[in-house]
Amino acid sequence: MPSPARVLLVEDDALIRESVAAALERAGFSVHALPDGTDVARVATDFRPDLALLDVMLPGPVDGLRLARSLRRDRDVPVIFLTARDGGADRLAGFGTGADDYIVKPFIVEELVARVRAVLRRLGRVPATLELGDLVIDEQSAEVVRGGVVLDLTATEYRLLGYLARERGRILSKTQLLTQVWGYDDYDANLVEVHVSALRRKLEEHGPRVLHTVRGFGYVLRPVDRAEAA
Repeated sequence: MPSPARVLLVEDDALIRESVAAALERAGFSVHALPDGTDVARVATDFRPDLALLDVMLPGPVDGLRLARSLRRDRDVPVIFLTARDGGADRLAGFGTGADDYIVKPFIVEELVARVRAVLRRLGRVPATLELGDLVIDEQSAEVVRGGVVLDLTATEYRLLGYLARERGRILSKTQLLTQVWGYDDYDANLVEVHVSALRRKLEEHGPRVLHTVRGFGYVLRPVDRAEAA
């Protein structure tokens, strides 16, 4: 079993830092989070990150751009910037350091996790497929297979299943699904029910139930192993 990819997160906003770190850890990454650039050199030596998530505007003398140059020079660490700046000049400055991606705040945490995974996949540090018992999700081809059969999913159903799969075993509320899959939290919750029902029908055409409703709380994906599904 390969060791989890290591992500160094440097973000001064405590709420953002904690939510991003938690989401990355749930997605299977090993995370070391720091509030500023003071201790990055030592941590990079000990932690040996596979990727760095850096806030551009950090407190103190070392901002994200300087950290990126240092990490790229000393260890050739891929970098994704987190920033409130959306100007063209700011983006050019970020990519000028050799950054691999640039995410503007506010962002959807699930999108951030997906972009971290995409950068690491290009480097061969994360698998292109997600296997959950008899259910296989190929994130490179956006193909889902169950019981040897390719499922015909809509783009929304695929995003919904991907989020549920990465958060497998965890009960997710309708608000969480609206925020992470659709990108908003103020909408008719029946939208979630309709898509969950459609996705559940397609999954159950080729195996036992894996997508469960927890009444009063939300939904949870609980994979079954291959022997149980056979």
